[in-house]
Amino acid sequence: MNTNDKQRTIAKEVSLAGVGLHTGENVTIKFVPAPEDHGYKFKRVDLEGEPIIEADANYVVNTQRGTNLEKNGVKIHTSEHVLAALVGLEIDNVLIELDSPEPPIMDGSAKFFVEALESAGIVEQEAMREEYVVKDVLSYKDEASGSEITVIPADEYQVTTMVDFGTKVLGTQNATLDKLSDFKEEISAARTFSFLHELEMLLENGLIKGGDLNNAIVYVDKEISEATMKKLEKAFNKKKLSVKPNGILDNLTLHQPNEAARHKLLDVVGDLALAGTRIRGKVIANKPGHFVNTQFAKKLSKIIKLEKRNNVPKYDLSQPPLMDVTQIMKMLPHRPPFLLVDRILELSDSHVVGMKNVTMNEPFFVGHFPGAPVMPGVLQVEAMAQTGGILVLSTVPDPENYLTFFMKMDNVKFKRQVLPGDTLIFKCDLISPIRRGICHMQAYAYANDKLVSEAELMAQIVKSK
Repeated sequence: MNTNDKQRTIAKEVSLAGVGLHTGENVTIKFVPAPEDHGYKFKRVDLEGEPIIEADANYVVNTQRGTNLEKNGVKIHTSEHVLAALVGLEIDNVLIELDSPEPPIMDGSAKFFVEALESAGIVEQEAMREEYVVKDVLSYKDEASGSEITVIPADEYQVTTMVDFGTKVLGTQNATLDKLSDFKEEISAARTFSFLHELEMLLENGLIKGGDLNNAIVYVDKEISEATMKKLEKAFNKKKLSVKPNGILDNLTLHQPNEAARHKLLDVVGDLALAGTRIRGKVIANKPGHFVNTQFAKKLSKIIKLEKRNNVPKYDLSQPPLMDVTQIMKMLPHRPPFLLVDRILELSDSHVVGMKNVTMNEPFFVGHFPGAPVMPGVLQVEAMAQTGGILVLSTVPDPENYLTFFMKMDNVKFKRQVLPGDTLIFKCDLISPIRRGICHMQAYAYANDKLVSEAELMAQIVKSK
């Protein structure tokens, strides 16, 4: 659903430089302002063609030591801290440019990204923000690890994480974010952490090249041999390492006793950004990890897409329409029997809703399966396009002097048959603003409270000679 909040982006470009945790490569990350409905996208400026990967749960390829995305062979590693910073600051649209596969690890938190984005300034855009309102309890459980994420209805986006790694040194911890405006102060500075046994494995496999002891809290969960200590000192370029009384390696001081749970919460916020839509609901994550987080994001993404598609508009057809067929004919050049819209019910700068009563008297039923009449799918698309024509023609002062021509149709799908007696409702939403008379829109047709067809359409109005 649309909210009363406007979408936001940043006022200007801002860059940060650092090292990728797992690649060890120097990397510059640049945040670039983006247009409405752009969302979050990564751009690999170091590769030919500067390919773009959307921050989408369907591009998650693995979740070992971070959330890693891949599209057409192009990869982004460890995306979660950057995405958490954007969600935490309630920024909707940003292009994230990288000259390496992995954002800089900085201190292992989202703090430096938050500071950079705030320094760029945050600006409101014209379009309204979309939000997925949680109405039912949804959950995902990973039986292997016992990790589980649930979301329940709530008045705003909230997150609670509970972590229990079965180790004495870390114990059980909880963290809660009651509102996104608390993210910067409460969560953004929580740093990533690792256990000694994981670290040894990562070092042996050459997987932690950019790490030093300033960007990961290391919990010592086992006896540490002198040989291991020497390896660690070499890996972290330190003359002397020691284990502190609280079971943490070397010289890091915890920001809060539950910093580990707060960092897990940060990861949940970043990973759930991959669902692609803001969430209004309370997320409860028990033993969260990137795998369970991203599986849940995938599940949410599917549900949100389905709801959008099946979000059948409700209209009181007994009320006078915004435009009747006579007024429609003053705008559209079409005439019966090829005029396929009877009424316009709603019209704004960015959307239009039309209606057609399908009767047995339609001329196409004479030849389209006379014994079992079905409205041709192509005519449903034409009817959606005519409805969209009203939207684009409403932007000029003399619509009667224009013709509307199809330019393109994509992702056309026919879901159900349309039969005599059906009342069709057409809803067209702009995908991008109308420019030079070109209208790019997502169109849906509904009958009997069901989606019957959909298409992405592009049309252009041209002055009639």
